[in-house]
Amino acid sequence: MFASIFAVSLLFSIPIATVAQTQSPTVLCIPGQCLQGYSNTTIGAKLSAQGAPTSVQLLPGPYTSSTSPQLLHDILTSSSASLASSPGFQNSSSSVTLPLNLALQPGLSIFSDSLYSGQAAFTALPSDPVGNTTTPLAARSIALSSSVWATVQAGSNRVVFWDSVPDISQLPSSAVGNLALADIQSTACTPSCASSGICTSNGTCKCATGFTGSSCESCAAGFFGPSCQACPSDCGSCDEGITGSGRCLKPVVANAPDSCNCLNGVCSSGGQCTCNTGFVTADNGTQCAKCASGFFLTSNGDCQICQIGCTQCADTSGACLVCKTGFSQDSSDRTKCDPPQSQSSDGQACPANTFGDGTNCSNCDPACETCSGPASTDCIQCASGTYLNNGVCVKAGANGVCEGTKLIADNVKRECDTCGAKCTSCGIPGFGVGSRVNQLQCTGCLPGFVLSNGKCVDSCPSGSTVSTKDNLTCETCDSSCSTCAGSTTFCLSCPNNQLASNGKCISSCPSGTFTSSGSCLSCHPDCASCSGGAFNQCSSCPPSRPVLVNGRCLPTCSKSQYFDPTTSTCQNCDSSCSSCSGPGQNNCLACSSSTQVLRGGSCASSNCKDGATVIAGLGVCLSELVIVPQPSGTTTLPPLPSVTGLTTPTQSSAKRSLEWWQILLMALGCAFIFLAFIWCCRRRQRKQRAKRTEMFAQGAVATQGKSSWRWRLLRFGEKLFGHNRSRKIQVVVPRRQESEAYKLTKLRSAEEARPQRVEEEEGEEDIVQLIGSYQYARPPTPPSRNQMQYQYRTEQQREAAGLHRSVSNASQMSAPSIYSQMTGMPRRVPDPRQPLKKDLTSRFSSSTLSSDHHLRPPVENGKNSFWK
Repeated sequence: MFASIFAVSLLFSIPIATVAQTQSPTVLCIPGQCLQGYSNTTIGAKLSAQGAPTSVQLLPGPYTSSTSPQLLHDILTSSSASLASSPGFQNSSSSVTLPLNLALQPGLSIFSDSLYSGQAAFTALPSDPVGNTTTPLAARSIALSSSVWATVQAGSNRVVFWDSVPDISQLPSSAVGNLALADIQSTACTPSCASSGICTSNGTCKCATGFTGSSCESCAAGFFGPSCQACPSDCGSCDEGITGSGRCLKPVVANAPDSCNCLNGVCSSGGQCTCNTGFVTADNGTQCAKCASGFFLTSNGDCQICQIGCTQCADTSGACLVCKTGFSQDSSDRTKCDPPQSQSSDGQACPANTFGDGTNCSNCDPACETCSGPASTDCIQCASGTYLNNGVCVKAGANGVCEGTKLIADNVKRECDTCGAKCTSCGIPGFGVGSRVNQLQCTGCLPGFVLSNGKCVDSCPSGSTVSTKDNLTCETCDSSCSTCAGSTTFCLSCPNNQLASNGKCISSCPSGTFTSSGSCLSCHPDCASCSGGAFNQCSSCPPSRPVLVNGRCLPTCSKSQYFDPTTSTCQNCDSSCSSCSGPGQNNCLACSSSTQVLRGGSCASSNCKDGATVIAGLGVCLSELVIVPQPSGTTTLPPLPSVTGLTTPTQSSAKRSLEWWQILLMALGCAFIFLAFIWCCRRRQRKQRAKRTEMFAQGAVATQGKSSWRWRLLRFGEKLFGHNRSRKIQVVVPRRQESEAYKLTKLRSAEEARPQRVEEEEGEEDIVQLIGSYQYARPPTPPSRNQMQYQYRTEQQREAAGLHRSVSNASQMSAPSIYSQMTGMPRRVPDPRQPLKKDLTSRFSSSTLSSDHHLRPPVENGKNSFWK
């Protein structure tokens, strides 16, 4: 059970009469209204500010800078405003941040007196499931946060509260009595949590230790049973799960082979691996996983020794691959290697028990039957009753174990062989000369293996269990059991169609269990009876979770329903109730109408005074929380002090300051609008320029469209003097056809207007042309001053010719009159034609002056005597 509720119980174990009923003048406020009077209400927070006429008690609700009345607004917006919260509300703060949402934290708050007054205590949502325990509640009023429900045991009745209760005495008779809190949870979880979980305010289920799942419906790994207990500490794995029995399936093995990467050996406490005989480290690094040289791997995974004289043999078959020096493979049995024939110096074969020493045949050691030398270590085959082990003949005990070893004597190979991969010791019962090695039985196993019928196995076969005496040997189950575990009498399955339940064989499963594979398994802890082990396979429900919905047992119905124990179903409350404990309109726990309050289990009209309303979430009028002295003098309370702004609506003159991001958005918006305006203007100018260019190409420069200032001026004059609207006419400029006579006249006039050149210059030019006709080589000379002057005059003549050509071309064009430019209409009389005249600067044409043949300048320093 969570400790906070226990603290509440201790708090209210003090008699209620000891609570001081001190009332003082105060101002109680909700958003939009404040009342002044005498009150002992402690729910909410006390708001105060320096220079304020009084402090106010804020009840739960949202508060902003525009909240009325003016008194509340002034204190909220004061820079020195501070809050002193009651238990369950936000912590006290030296400043108030608006908007302020004053609300009870997720949990339950109880008060020693009715109407949320007196001493208060708060408990948050529990961090762990409550279980089936209850905590007494000596409270006169209860405040619940939103999205939280609480289960209260009222005498023998189970009541679910969804709303705050301002006065416990106003509850229906079925909810009145000694109250005890049974559970409290959030409504944010969908689907709801199982009994092993608690719904948190963020909408997730927090599971108790050992449970897991989105709804805390199953056991975590290593836990078993309805309460999800941990498996025994000395057990590596057990029968886990919500329906598991917890029996140990694999005990914890000290120094298990896999703890030091050892397959067929024993791990020491220091992590060192000691391999069984015949095994070495494999190529992949696993220790004791490969047969050593002189051994071969059998089909059972054992490493057996090769035949005498063979140093390497094949796996499975044991056929010899490499014989010792001097030995040869037997032609009839490829697993054997035959020893060399002993001979004397004359080449004769030596008899039995002798060997050739190079000259004669000498006797072998008495321990040898055949040998290659005189010593006991030179035996090829040992004498009868002894067996070869690492070149030495040893005897075997009564159980067939070679002396000084853990190897078994093999009468066929006449040598000591291994016991097996998982055996640490073995023997052959009643060993004799006729015993065979396949009769051996293990007497010890590697850690983690058990002994069954002389073999080391992982687990005992069906119908047997590990003996509790030595934890090694498998024992057969009792005759009353088909299978057993832990002991020979703890049955897991039963013969004769009986059912196993808690180790016993019975004919039918008890209540709270279900049948599965011949056993009785426990139902989920949420169920009273079930058809399976899941939490959604319930057939009936326990009292703590009475509501059966789609195979699940839930703790409550919905808010507007109550649980009917006679039909075990959820029924709708009366329309006047937002929550209820039973049928009809006299079992309401809270009212659905905002104009009604709870009176004796029924919803009655509130009849709030002083213009007050029912406070949302509290179910009480604001006027009920305050005692206002009446002018008639019927009360002994002193008159209230005058407080300004108590009923005045808020008149806030303070301008709201803009946030930085609002300023940024406004600046970016203005910049965008300015750029868009500039772009539109540029686009309009380009269009108008293109239109004027087109009009100019068509010969209508003056008529720039109806949007030009000339057109608007003309239109204004037409309106002023009452003329009809002029129409825009495309002006066509006619091409002028010049006659031959006109051309000759222009040429003659131009020739006459050309200035006469000086005789000296004309003669000089003729001489230059004459001299230039002679093309002979002359040595290069630097240009003289006369040459530079001549080149300058030549360039001047070319420029004059070009100017004359442009003027002549321009003289052939005539522009429209001003009247045509203004109106777009042609003149009524022909245009005057008068060519423009300009003196020609040269007697030669422009084509002549621009030809490739240039006049040569005079050469002053030439060899021709004509120039001297």
